[in-house]
Amino acid sequence: MTDPILDRYIDRPEESASADVTVISRGLTITAHVEVSDTYLVVVRPTGGAPGWESAEIRPGDAVELYWVGGQEERTLGGTVSQVEDGSERRWHLTVSGQAERSQRRKAVRAQVAVPVIIPWAGAQMTGRTVDLSEGGMRALMDGWGLPPESGTPTQVSLDLDDALLHLHGEIVWTTIRGAQWLLAMKFTEVPEKAGDALRRRVFQALRDERAKTAG
Repeated sequence: MTDPILDRYIDRPEESASADVTVISRGLTITAHVEVSDTYLVVVRPTGGAPGWESAEIRPGDAVELYWVGGQEERTLGGTVSQVEDGSERRWHLTVSGQAERSQRRKAVRAQVAVPVIIPWAGAQMTGRTVDLSEGGMRALMDGWGLPPESGTPTQVSLDLDDALLHLHGEIVWTTIRGAQWLLAMKFTEVPEKAGDALRRRVFQALRDERAKTAG
C-alpha cells in the first residue's frame, strides 16, 4: 500500500494535543487526549464530556469522526474504532486513512484556558476559573453554594481576559457537583464582534502555547 502524501500539521492531530471524538451511531462527542497519531492509526484517551459519558459503551467497528485544531482552523477525519482498552485509563484505537478536511460543524474552536470567572448567583457573585474556553462557550469550576443552576438557566458571566473584564450573556448547559465546587458548562449568547475577537485571540494563543510546550 502506498502511503498518501499527508501534511502532519493539518491531516492528523498532534500527539499530546486535545481532540473531540464523535461516535456517530450514538450521537456522542467526547474530549480526548491524543497519544498516538500515525498515518493509519490514532490512539486517544477519553478525558471528558457531558454527564454520563463515562458509562457509554464504545465497541470495535463503531464509526467515529475526529475533530481537532490544525493550523488556524478546525479539521475533521473519519475513522473506525479498531480496539478498546478498558481499565483505569481507557484508550480507543481508531483506524483512519486519507486526508483530513476542513470541519463544517457549527462549533467554535476550544482550548484549555484558565481565567477567572464571575457569575451572579443567589443574590451574590459566584467565582471560579474556566477549564476550557471558546468563542461559543466555556466549562468552568465554580465555588458554588445552595442549589446549582438548572440546565437552560440564562445568566451573565464576566471573564478576566488579558487584564480586561469581558461581560457576556449565556445559558447553563449542564452542572456537575464536585464536593464544594460545581463544574458547569455554559454556552454564550449574543457575543459582540469585539468580544468574539478577544475570545478567539485568547484561545489561539493557548493553542500555540500548548504546541510550543509539547515541542519543547
